[in-house]
Amino acid sequence: MLKILKPGFFTTVQDCGRFGYRDKGVPVAGVMDSYAGSRVNALLENEESAAVMEITMTGPTLEFQAETFIVLGGAEMTAMLNNSPIPNYKVIKIKKGDVLSYGRLERGFRSYLAIKDGFKTASILGSRSFYFPVTKNSCIKSLDSLPYTPAGDFTPKISEMKVDDMLDEESLKVYRGPEFDELTDKQLEELFTKEFSVAKENNRMAYQLNETIDGSNLSMLTSATLPGTIQLTPSGKLIVLMKDGQSTGGYPRILQLAEKAIDILSQKKSGDSIRFSL
Repeated sequence: MLKILKPGFFTTVQDCGRFGYRDKGVPVAGVMDSYAGSRVNALLENEESAAVMEITMTGPTLEFQAETFIVLGGAEMTAMLNNSPIPNYKVIKIKKGDVLSYGRLERGFRSYLAIKDGFKTASILGSRSFYFPVTKNSCIKSLDSLPYTPAGDFTPKISEMKVDDMLDEESLKVYRGPEFDELTDKQLEELFTKEFSVAKENNRMAYQLNETIDGSNLSMLTSATLPGTIQLTPSGKLIVLMKDGQSTGGYPRILQLAEKAIDILSQKKSGDSIRFSL
């Protein structure tokens, strides 16, 4: 078991996501930064779908109750094992009683903690990803501990990894959305020349942007959306749906983020700048 001494700001368990239920209104969920999530699991030679801990803005304090191995990745948070700093993307051996804690957020917004063989929370609808009300909990604040399988014997093929640093990237590559052709020349110019910033209204469901473009009065039926769908409201506000976003929406779907762009945006916090590249 992993004893939770402090839960952090918003800490969840996530895997690759929950697929095949969007027709029932169930979001995909899963890790917001798929690139970071896949790399921390790869170093531990875990299955790609192994559940990891997603840590947002402020990290938890955790005590390990059995030997294992861990890897940290994603955002740069000052992480310490028994008060000694440890780096991202390096396999760390854990002993019983070791305490992992986090300090100041340096770069990015979401950090990931992978453990050998993954966290063993309940699998619901084929996924261990936290998403209320499908799962019992929306985050670990209401939990005392998380289960994992002790792993005292493991020799990694690769003990550390250098990854592509996307934490400061501002350009988000996008595809044309279903209602893209309804945009005016002025709207198109604003979309691809303006610099936008992340609004304070941002979470796992959606990111809103502070700056606006000309609004849309297009009347349309509620239609399917995906993680990364960018909607345009009548007031000209842009809403980017993320991993916990709803499965349908009634606003024009003007753009669709590429997978890498979702990863980049997931590491942005309020006030950070972005721009779109078609």
